[in-house]
Amino acid sequence: MQSILKHTSRILKLLVIPGVFCLVACENDIEKINILTNTTTLPDISGEKVEILYSDSGKVKMQLNAEEIKQYGKTERPYIEFPKGIHVILFDDLLQPKSEILADYAKYFQEEKLWEAHGNVIAFNISTGEKLNTEELFWDESLQRIYSNSFSRIENKDGIFYGQKGFETNQKFTPIRLKSSKGSVNLKDEEDTGQNP
Repeated sequence: MQSILKHTSRILKLLVIPGVFCLVACENDIEKINILTNTTTLPDISGEKVEILYSDSGKVKMQLNAEEIKQYGKTERPYIEFPKGIHVILFDDLLQPKSEILADYAKYFQEEKLWEAHGNVIAFNISTGEKLNTEELFWDESLQRIYSNSFSRIENKDGIFYGQKGFETNQKFTPIRLKSSKGSVNLKDEEDTGQNP
């Protein structure tokens, strides 16, 4: 009888140990399933090769082109993500392009009306020829403020200027305040009027 109990005890141990491992494995699988089925980590809307037109009073003000778009509306800060970058064209009242913005990555926080762009950000004012290069750019629509906290390079007819710690400006890019600035200025030669001594 004692040998049967020892034998039964060994069988129970052999059955219990794998059962415990199975429970631990199932626990991890449930965690993975919860992560995969968590709707806040999945986009509500997604698309590829997207063109978005923004208009005001029947006039197109902005055209946005993106290779990919993802909208997350169930997060604490709802946002639209452009993981493969954006190309934005802003138009004047005559529907003529007035400026362009390109970036490798962009995100728009809907409730805050805050745009952020990262990676090879280029802004070009077509009418003035002014060009901005930086690694990050923020546009606060509510405050009508555009700024960066990263090294920025601005090139215009007067020269090349650098903001070591970024810049700040309004939506029209006038005036631009560089943070920790330096640069080179183009000087025009004075015309010789024949009155030199």
